[in-house]
Amino acid sequence: MGRNWSFYRSRPQLNAQLEGWLSQVQSTKRPARAIIAPRRIFILGPSHHVPLSRCALSSVDIYRTPLYDLRIDQKIYGELWKTGMFERMSLQTDEDEHSIEMHLPYTAKAMESHKDEFTIIPVLVGALSESKEQEFGKLFSKYLADPSNLFVVSSDFCHWGQRFRYSYYDESQGEIYRSIEHLDKMGMSIIEQLDPVSFSNYLKKYHNTICGRHPIGVLLNAITELQKNGMNMSFSFLNYAQSSQCRNWQDSSVSYAAGALTVH
Repeated sequence: MGRNWSFYRSRPQLNAQLEGWLSQVQSTKRPARAIIAPRRIFILGPSHHVPLSRCALSSVDIYRTPLYDLRIDQKIYGELWKTGMFERMSLQTDEDEHSIEMHLPYTAKAMESHKDEFTIIPVLVGALSESKEQEFGKLFSKYLADPSNLFVVSSDFCHWGQRFRYSYYDESQGEIYRSIEHLDKMGMSIIEQLDPVSFSNYLKKYHNTICGRHPIGVLLNAITELQKNGMNMSFSFLNYAQSSQCRNWQDSSVSYAAGALTVH
């Protein structure tokens, strides 16, 4: 499927931007002695455009990026489809949705030296009930347990302001942007505890506008399933940022957080 990559003028420009951004990433670990590159990359993104109560799979074989084509794993898609738990995205939905798309250039760039050796499994995650998050978590847990698979979960954090119809403000935290940060970091801390029930309760209490709350819920439930079977994992956030600092009711901002799951 051809993507509309018009926001990048050219392949060299996209390549240069990615190299620039990735070169600024601070490594949190010592240099690796050996790297096992993933063979399959699952990309779970929330649905922004269509009402969806389950999860959906793409109806195409290939996602085109300016760097190179990413192949969708039809074998895994077949296994998922056979469960009867999925629907198909229309081509229009697939092309309109940015939550998966924005991860494609990074995936392509990070995997450039292995570009013929891996496939992707894009999954559009709907507005799942807690019991559905559990069901999908169980289903994906067997794939998460396989060290040759990598999971990428797409999410922003708080969308604050009148245009997002969300204006929670805890004055005890000081300026509005500090309140937003406190709210986000409360949620991030709960995610780090790997507890899907606490995360659901946090969302019910504060209604924080985390767009990937359902993909995060699915991941937390998959982790819970593996922990029951004795797998030891930890999750830590590495970075947090806001698009701007809100100081009054006319302001708006979107928060971003990045974290990684480690298996011990």
